[in-house]
Amino acid sequence: MNYFVKEGDFNMKRKELLKKISCILVGGLISTMVLNGCSSKEIETAQTETETTISMEAEDLHEEGVTYEEAETAIIEGNKRFVSGELLNKDLSSEVRTDLSENGQHPFATILTCSDSRVAPELIFDQELGDLFVIRDAGNVTDTVETGSVEYAVEHAGTPLVIVLAHEKCGAVQATVEGGETTPGIQAIIDKIKPSFDKVKQANKDASDEEIASEVENENAKETVNELLKSTVIKNLVDSGKLKVVAAKYHLESGEVEFLN
Repeated sequence: MNYFVKEGDFNMKRKELLKKISCILVGGLISTMVLNGCSSKEIETAQTETETTISMEAEDLHEEGVTYEEAETAIIEGNKRFVSGELLNKDLSSEVRTDLSENGQHPFATILTCSDSRVAPELIFDQELGDLFVIRDAGNVTDTVETGSVEYAVEHAGTPLVIVLAHEKCGAVQATVEGGETTPGIQAIIDKIKPSFDKVKQANKDASDEEIASEVENENAKETVNELLKSTVIKNLVDSGKLKVVAAKYHLESGEVEFLN
């Protein structure tokens, strides 16, 4: 089944129509509230809520044919909202949950990221239930299970965008930089990160451990992208222009997501 058939002009005309409807509704709302003697703050709040509702309808990212450019734009705009604190109202009603249960999921992006409690993709990108297909493990590394999860997301759930999301002050990276004895499970994670550490250390022999760790976080995310591209399913979709796989990094204090490639 082809999950990436473009709807072209129909979607463009639909979105333009919804924008016009938004202008009409917002204009009418403001006029009515002015006549009713509402305060400027009440008018501004109502205007923002109305524009948000219409905007969400106009940018329906769950339809077949959504491109990775559209998905990436939604991700970037969502992160801007998160950074500014101007988040969208989330519909977490039973109606939404029922719809997702009965009609299935249609996420528009796949996020492979770290299990760190400070890194929550739905919050960082200001998205709702059913928007993101999220895969998490310590160190945002990939092996057979993670790669298979991404394959499912892009082939069956139809997401046109995959983001490998690293973050600052990653404990798994720090453990790799510091070395020492650890458990077999954690060692398996370190073994996945160590090639990136060796590469960064070789190129930055005089750098501090903190500087090394920061660069390893970047390099490890890029290496995870390279590992994913070894999958025939993923690579074929990338080569055909239907899928984009990128590395990014989350900055803990600012809340910003930086795209690395």
